[in-house]
Amino acid sequence: MIIVISPAKTLDLKPNVHTKKYSLPYFLDDSKLLINELRKLNPKEIVRLMKVNNEIANLNFERNLSWRLPFNEDNAKQAILTFKGQVYIGLNAKSLKEEDLLFAQEHLRILSGLYGVLKPLDLIQAYRLEMGIPLKNPKGKNLYEFWGNKITDMINKEISNQSQKTLINLASNEYFKAIKPKQIKGNIITPVFKELRGDVFKMITIYAKTARGLMSRFIIENRIENPEDIKAFDTQGYLYNRDLSTKTDWVFTR
Repeated sequence: MIIVISPAKTLDLKPNVHTKKYSLPYFLDDSKLLINELRKLNPKEIVRLMKVNNEIANLNFERNLSWRLPFNEDNAKQAILTFKGQVYIGLNAKSLKEEDLLFAQEHLRILSGLYGVLKPLDLIQAYRLEMGIPLKNPKGKNLYEFWGNKITDMINKEISNQSQKTLINLASNEYFKAIKPKQIKGNIITPVFKELRGDVFKMITIYAKTARGLMSRFIIENRIENPEDIKAFDTQGYLYNRDLSTKTDWVFTR
């Protein structure tokens, strides 16, 4: 069983003191090609392309210029400890034990506009490149065309090494679009998280993002490899809702 989640825009770049173990991203050569494209953009062009303010544009202009290979412990940090958004608040990787991180390394994958697919302990350098950004590149007009089948092929390779041929989709729509579902050689299950508002269950984005991290942690801490065991997820009041669920969309409500 493989779980996919999205990255985050905000980053924690403080030195890592949680684990000495690390790995390297598989698609670094492709990342370098994208960085070369990003380096062609001045801050004003970054503002227009990424729809960010001048401060963020200047920051990422400098990040693009300082991005360097090879990655090592001095100039890069493990992905799971670097990303800092709502999903990662729920995941709370800094409090995971070493054995938890090693389980995550086998089962959790982070989709990325710049790095394609990341293992939790893959070293990354600071960047901002959301998958939906229309960055023109040698392979097309956006990142979906740039990555083509590479992300899907990598996920299939990961699934082939698992006893349960299942992909648990805890990524946002923007990032999951980089995977071609019809080509996945296994089942795809998408957990959905909803809150009771009045007499109706609704998906509230900020809570759903946090819940994706909470479920990722639940899977990691409980060493879950059978998808059916996910239905026991009950963190922070969520419960599996059989009535609202389908074969592929498993709804959890609170």
